[in-house]
Amino acid sequence: MSASDPTETLPDTIGVIAARRREMAVEHILFGALRHLAGRHPEMLDELDASLAHLWDQSEGTARDDEAVRDIARRFIKSLRAEA
Repeated sequence: MSASDPTETLPDTIGVIAARRREMAVEHILFGALRHLAGRHPEMLDELDASLAHLWDQSEGTARDDEAVRDIARRFIKSLRAEA
């Protein structure tokens, strides 16, 4: 980043920003699809909830936190139950 342009974005940052935008778009579409399905098949949420033991964090080393990933999934399922 140059001192003359504090808004200039580094190439590595551009990739991170693009990945985060894709992640948000996928979350929105997936959540909408699950909300639609859960309204018609509420038992699906029970099956998703029961499957969380198999969910894990793909990070390595100290960054890996399987339970944090499961907690995020639990919150999504809880939100879906509230809307179904």
